[in-house]
Amino acid sequence: MDREGAQAWVPSTRSVSTLAEAARDCRGCELWEDATQLVFSRGPAGARLVLVGEQPGDQEDQSGQPFVGPAGRVLVDALDRAGVDRSTVYVTNAVKHFRHTVRGKRRIHEKPGVGHVTACHPWLEAELAIVRPDVVVCLGATAARAVLGRAVTIGAVRGELLEADGSGPRVVVTTHPSGPTTRRSSRGARTKGPARAGRWRVAGRAARKRRTAPRGSPHRPTEYGPRSAGRPASEAGARGQPPR
Repeated sequence: MDREGAQAWVPSTRSVSTLAEAARDCRGCELWEDATQLVFSRGPAGARLVLVGEQPGDQEDQSGQPFVGPAGRVLVDALDRAGVDRSTVYVTNAVKHFRHTVRGKRRIHEKPGVGHVTACHPWLEAELAIVRPDVVVCLGATAARAVLGRAVTIGAVRGELLEADGSGPRVVVTTHPSGPTTRRSSRGARTKGPARAGRWRVAGRAARKRRTAPRGSPHRPTEYGPRSAGRPASEAGARGQPPR
């Protein structure tokens, strides 16, 4: 399926709220057709720490807010245990509409495809250019692909602080809170829970440290995003055609 991508709908702006309003009209892929509404982001636009998930779930689709369902509760617990103030974190998703299949009265989550991630990437790229975080935490493989521009094996990089090229943010990859890791406790019993708090502490400490470059310095988000996903937000806003 050919997908136009979101480039033409992304305005030239330094406001996250303006981005979110414009995204309501996005027709860059087909997912808007079956979704209840757009789910954009929440959190302060000046956040040092950004969390990127895969896509909204059923409850998020109904409420219009990211991470308010079961995965959101696991995420809140992980942040609390790591000592990260939830009110200082900006939360968003790689894909802004809920992809699902309908079985009876239930809507079952369906993983977004690479084409959906690519089509929606200009929104994420524009968000990161406005927020200018110090650290981006990718929650799962889909989010990691969206931010890093390539497929990664979570087990190979999980919990590491990855340095982006140029002046982009550093990146931490971990499991998505909807799929808690299973590990053994000190007594040998298998227990389930969110990604280890240590990984969140790594991200939290990195976000609290001062970067070499001042936060006001411009950076090029395309350095850590897939170049094939579209032009930078400012260029898309200037050259993109209005919705037809």
